[in-house]
Amino acid sequence: MTDRLALALDRASAARLIPGNNVRHIPDSPTALDAMLALIAGARSSVHFENYIIRDDRTGRRFGDALAERARGGVRVYVLYDALGSVGTGRRFWRDLRRSGAEVRTFRPLLTSGPFELFSRDHRKLVVVDGREAMMGGLCIGDEWAGDPARGRMPWRDTMLAVRGPAVAALDGSFGRAWATAGAPLPPDVLAPISDPCGTSALRVVDGVPAQSRAYRAVQLLAAAAQERLWITDAYLVAPPPLYASLVDAAKGGVDVRLVLPGTSDIPVVRTFSRVGYRDLLRAGVRIFEYRGPMIHAKTMVVDREWARVGSTNLNVSSLLGNYEIDIVAECDTLTEALAGQFRHDAAQSREIVLRERRRFPARLVRAPESATSPPVRARHKWSRRELQAAAAIALVQVAGGARRMIAGAAAAILALLGGLLLVFPTATGIVLASGALAMSFGFALYAFARRRTRRKTDAA
Repeated sequence: MTDRLALALDRASAARLIPGNNVRHIPDSPTALDAMLALIAGARSSVHFENYIIRDDRTGRRFGDALAERARGGVRVYVLYDALGSVGTGRRFWRDLRRSGAEVRTFRPLLTSGPFELFSRDHRKLVVVDGREAMMGGLCIGDEWAGDPARGRMPWRDTMLAVRGPAVAALDGSFGRAWATAGAPLPPDVLAPISDPCGTSALRVVDGVPAQSRAYRAVQLLAAAAQERLWITDAYLVAPPPLYASLVDAAKGGVDVRLVLPGTSDIPVVRTFSRVGYRDLLRAGVRIFEYRGPMIHAKTMVVDREWARVGSTNLNVSSLLGNYEIDIVAECDTLTEALAGQFRHDAAQSREIVLRERRRFPARLVRAPESATSPPVRARHKWSRRELQAAAAIALVQVAGGARRMIAGAAAAILALLGGLLLVFPTATGIVLASGALAMSFGFALYAFARRRTRRKTDAA
């Protein structure tokens, strides 16, 4: 059975299993940023750097300086960034990088891309240095991920993997294919050769390509194969119906299905759509936790004690079907347990969402009460302006939703009353409605006539 599942995963993800790797799990965003900078600083021959968001802020400039320093030192530096994700980064940032000797490419510029290509983005996060070590995961380059302890701003929670071994060549080949989508291909001599085994982790490098559904099919297979646990952390969960059905079926089949999702999102409408699917999941037995810290941006999946997935792919249609993404599906006990431990930690820093049944209305989503044994939450996070705007948007949506429900209820009551009066007293009610309509039309006519006279007097003066 395991061999058949491995074969199915090979075919679904278009990625063969690569044994002999060393994998390091980095769940702390500032630590991951420092590790990426140290990796770049140690480059001797090449740096292949690709990210959806590279901001021109303090963190972005640290990376810009590090990449420029290596380029001036004779290292061949290639930088690929997405035009939409990095839309706020000024031309000067890229111009300074190019002047240092780095080759910089824009993935699908907004003004020259076709209407369909415009919505297919390079959402990947990857750096490969000297063909010997790579880092990949969900972390972008911006101050949100670095945090600012002096101002009370905690970093976004994200996950990266540092990889050594034969899988680095597969990651570098993936970078080469992404680079070629934005222009001429890389010179063959800068791509990493296959290195010797240096660890015990077996990895599949899933190269996400629009319309190929590779990560989608792999996730579906893993969800269907789960027997003990299926723990998912996702930043923007708006899963296609078949994937929701897989989670529901797994929970009904006795699998421990748990989700850690953002309590506050930088894209409020996505959080609203995520909550639409909560009720069916909760009724099936899925446990849902909303993170209480700043934005949780990680995209991870733990299946039983054998499989783990880490990458850039969110479980929504845009990532699963439309974007260029990169993920690792690992068969590695140590990585699986490390991700499971981090999941428990994140869940402890979250509030569980449960259903509160009501007699006359649909069940309501509420936060479960905290138990006496609940661990203390980390120090309070001081929101940045971007996070305050997101929270305000969520509140506005909720208020607007309540107002819409109130208006809809009042309208339903008025229409029901009118309908009843028309059935019981059709003639009298008809006369009243007709008289009201005529009176309103007469009033509007008088108003229009008065406005016209006022305008003529103004023009004459």
